[in-house]
Amino acid sequence: MNFSIRKADINDCSRIRELASRIWEPTYGSILSEEQLEYMFEMMYSVGHIKQQMTELKHEYLIAYADDEPAGYIAIEKKSDDVFIFQKIYTLPELHGKGFGRYLMEQGTAYIKSIHPLPFTVELYVNRENPAVGFYEHLGMKKIATRDHDIGHGFYMNDYIMAMKIE
Repeated sequence: MNFSIRKADINDCSRIRELASRIWEPTYGSILSEEQLEYMFEMMYSVGHIKQQMTELKHEYLIAYADDEPAGYIAIEKKSDDVFIFQKIYTLPELHGKGFGRYLMEQGTAYIKSIHPLPFTVELYVNRENPAVGFYEHLGMKKIATRDHDIGHGFYMNDYIMAMKIE
């Protein structure tokens, strides 16, 4: 299987939403209620919200491909001078365990290296019940805090904040 990646632009918002629709329920269906899943998906993945992230919030999206088919994405936000957040990092469920998640993490880090001098820190937020916590630890991320982020309508994102210094 061949992997590739490219920087997304405003014309990719619908493609990102479509990918998210294939990833969202398998990723969170056993962790969150159906009501919270629906609320969060519409809040985070409306085409308008993705456009706003790209334009106003300056999030950089990269779309990854497996054998030339869209199969995952990563969104990167500059948090402060030397800290970047992987706001979203998702792969199609059928690619779990095939090196695609590692590829996304490596490519996200390589992208930051291409626009920012070393050293810097990469952070990400991951639901405390998400099995991906172990994957991120395997790649060198460390749990540095927890957060219970109010997202409205009585819902919270209960996350670990994980970080890794890149030197």
